[in-house]
Amino acid sequence: MSAIARWCFRHRFLVIATWVIVLIGLGTLAHGVKSNYNNSFSLPGTDSTTAQQLLTKAVPAQAGDSDTIVWRVSRGTVRDPAVTAKLSAVLRQISAMPEVAAVTSPYGSHGAAQISHDGRIAYATVNFTKQAGLLASADIKRVVNAAEAVRAPGLDVQLGGAAIENTEQPSLGITAMIGVLAAAVVLFLAFGSLLAMLLPLAAAIAGVGGGLMLIAPLSHAMSVVNIAPDLGALIGLGVGIDYALFIVTRHRRGLQSGLTPQEAAVAAINTSGRAVLLAGTTVCIALLGLLVLGTSFLDGLAVAAVLPVVCTVVAALTLLPALLGLFGMRVLSGRQRRALAAGTPARAGLLTRWAGTVQRRPGMLAAAATAVMLVLAIPVLSLRLGSSDQGNDPSASTTRQAYDLLADGFGPGFNGPLLLVAQTHTSADVAALHTLETTLPRVPDVAAVTPVAARAGTEVIAVIPRTSPEATATSDLIGTLRGSTIPGVARGTTLQVYVGGSTATFADFASFAGAKLPWFLAAIIGLSFLLLVVAFRSVLIPATAAVMNLLAGAAAFGVLTAFFQWGWGSDALGLGKAGPIESFLPLVTLAILFGLSMDYQVFLVSRMNEEWVHGRDNRQAVRTGQAETGRVITAAAAIMICVFAAFSLMGMRGIAEFGIGLAAAVALDAFILRTVLVPAAMHLFGDANWWLPRWLVRGLPNLAIEPPETAPEPTREPVREPVVAR
Repeated sequence: MSAIARWCFRHRFLVIATWVIVLIGLGTLAHGVKSNYNNSFSLPGTDSTTAQQLLTKAVPAQAGDSDTIVWRVSRGTVRDPAVTAKLSAVLRQISAMPEVAAVTSPYGSHGAAQISHDGRIAYATVNFTKQAGLLASADIKRVVNAAEAVRAPGLDVQLGGAAIENTEQPSLGITAMIGVLAAAVVLFLAFGSLLAMLLPLAAAIAGVGGGLMLIAPLSHAMSVVNIAPDLGALIGLGVGIDYALFIVTRHRRGLQSGLTPQEAAVAAINTSGRAVLLAGTTVCIALLGLLVLGTSFLDGLAVAAVLPVVCTVVAALTLLPALLGLFGMRVLSGRQRRALAAGTPARAGLLTRWAGTVQRRPGMLAAAATAVMLVLAIPVLSLRLGSSDQGNDPSASTTRQAYDLLADGFGPGFNGPLLLVAQTHTSADVAALHTLETTLPRVPDVAAVTPVAARAGTEVIAVIPRTSPEATATSDLIGTLRGSTIPGVARGTTLQVYVGGSTATFADFASFAGAKLPWFLAAIIGLSFLLLVVAFRSVLIPATAAVMNLLAGAAAFGVLTAFFQWGWGSDALGLGKAGPIESFLPLVTLAILFGLSMDYQVFLVSRMNEEWVHGRDNRQAVRTGQAETGRVITAAAAIMICVFAAFSLMGMRGIAEFGIGLAAAVALDAFILRTVLVPAAMHLFGDANWWLPRWLVRGLPNLAIEPPETAPEPTREPVREPVVAR
């Protein structure tokens, strides 16, 4: 590492120019190949996926996304001639638009069921040719604009459905900008220098930019969802700024201790740079752990999110030392440079005194911190995975208003119909299917049953639940249909009936996520444990890290459960009523959370490890490591919290869950685990922290964070640092 740092420092202009050329080249490549995102969502082997595949083959008009146009009149009924003429005209216009397979009007021969009993609310169904994630935004907006154009006093027109909702998603680029600005404020407060503030931002932005531009060619090699760049940007910015922050902090400490800028940069990369490399590796391992789940949309998301992380690590180890060489002593504030020239010693800070307090009372503080984390984790015992519906969208959105209109006119279950796709082969199958149609209305929680389509031995039946899509009773109804109702009717025949539709798809994914989560956790914990064993040559430290990370995850999801599932905070943020936690959240969030938690563990313990290697005094090593990394870890955590908390400002429940969950996890991890519980536990464990069986010592490769202790190489080139005006 020292050779890389020294070369980049001495050839700083070449390194900076190379980065500029590479970024321009990647930008040209990304622009040339274009992105080829694939938002298809399927789980091989599930009922919902089989139903979707059958619909695509046999009934193409029903295979695409089904959205609704809803209207309500304030006076009269929707059958009034003026209303009928206006809406019929726009529905004919929409039916001829690109990607629209069919439009089912309430004014047609079979449209009576699409008008509410009081005659004031009606809806039309718009069937697109593709699923929502595969439709171009322009094609959806064309439908939205045409429908909204007929709004008038006394005639309210709203649109709902997955495709419509996609057009209302706010840009995550704005959130990223808010996070960067908040990070800049934290960095300036931490460093007190404008140039020192800019260095981590420049390195992180360069790394994230390079990683994002690699996603476009990646989308041609594997299935990548269109939110991957946004997620990659937010993860990359968070870790990239943190990584550069750790290195710049170590560099500034070296300057204040009397090292030349080159010696300080080399020392920083050779110590904190090694920790950055290990921390970045743990984040990548955690994200790539999603690959064990075997789903294409999560595979692409994981690989795409890893690219910015890898690029930010490379930027921190190459571009950053070049920038440090460019700015020299100016990375210190004017006050720090004056204090260094005057030989004024640094005063012990608050965190140094706190490290002494933890050393004196480790047992009491460890018990208190553990109690806090366990109390916060209690709500996770009632965690329910599912999918929030459009009733949780912002109240001003057209999807939320359409949802409310349909619920008022036709019942809450109308917003999440179940599609039963049946395959008949014999007359006995047809008879059994007719029996099923007569049986379904008597099943508890079924509000209505409507035949939708029949073609080539495949029939589609719409089942309207009495409860909303996110309700527990709706999930129970899906289980009842699959577990008893359908098998009971089909027994003795070859009839096959699959329960599909978006509500069933999300229910299947919730079951899938719950079943896969233990294996996923075992994979990322096991790989990270092995990596830390090799890095720190210890068994207890990696085991402690694994327990702490699980504790952080449980507490974070406890906060999330109370906030959204119990409804303690969702109303305050305008995110709708209480509901289940999104089923995708544990998998993606735990991958990111585990990687970020390992970051703080690596930076904290690597500094302790340096002191242990030099002095073999555990008390001194733990106290010094905590005191010297405490400020930078809290600053890094503040940056992460700002970036992730910005998600909650977007007004979208799923995104807000993601942001608040990660923000809570980072806050608990940095300010309770790494500040109190980890150092307290290491004081209690004593020298056992650094124990490793002798037979294992001989078999492990040497990847220690702390390099062999050597004197810094003298600077061979003339010092060309800018003259500082006094």
